[in-house]
Order: sequence, then C-alpha cells, then structure tokens
Amino acid sequence: VQLVESGGGLVQPGGSLRLSCAASGFTLSSSPMTWARQAPGKGLEWVSSFYSDGSTYYKDSMKGRFTISRDNANSTVYLQMNSLQPDDTATYYCVAGGIWGRGTQITVSS
Repeated sequence: VQLVESGGGLVQPGGSLRLSCAASGFTLSSSPMTWARQAPGKGLEWVSSFYSDGSTYYKDSMKGRFTISRDNANSTVYLQMNSLQPDDTATYYCVAGGIWGRGTQITVSS
C-alpha cells in the first residue's frame, strides 16, 4: 500500500493549487480518503475526507475554498485549493487505511 502526494509549491496569497494523491495497493473506491496538514511548528490538522458513499467533509475554515474529489479509475484523490492564504502554508498529507503519504509542501507567500 502506497500513497504519493504531488502538486505542492509556492503560491501567492489568493492563488490556487491542486494536490494529487496517487494510491496503489488497495481499492480506492472502497476506502475513505483524507487530507491532513501540518503547519511549521504546529500539530497535525484534519482538512477534508471523502467517503466511499461519495460524501465529503471539510474543516470549517476550508469550506468554500477547498474541494476534495476522487478518480477511482486512476486511483487518485485530489484536493483543489482556492483563495489560499499564508495560514494555509503547511505540509499536506494523504491518508487512507492508516497509511500516510510522505506529504507535499505548500507555501503561500508574496
């Protein structure tokens, strides 16, 4: 089982990024998928989850700005992030079945 995140980088405040999480070794469609993040010097924070019934959940501060989606055919989960702010600077992790990816870094700065 492996999860590999990509799509991080440097973006200006107000900008957008789309993160990808490529999964291998398990059936994506039957697994709840979660994005979490860790800002510098802070603890882990839940961001969003996508359940097998298609329901999605977001932390309040991300509602309306972030969108989680899933492509079962390509075993990939996405996190579209809009209106990014400096507080969104963090390492973003994909999580499924207790397995964590290595993370992808996002820096929001002018």
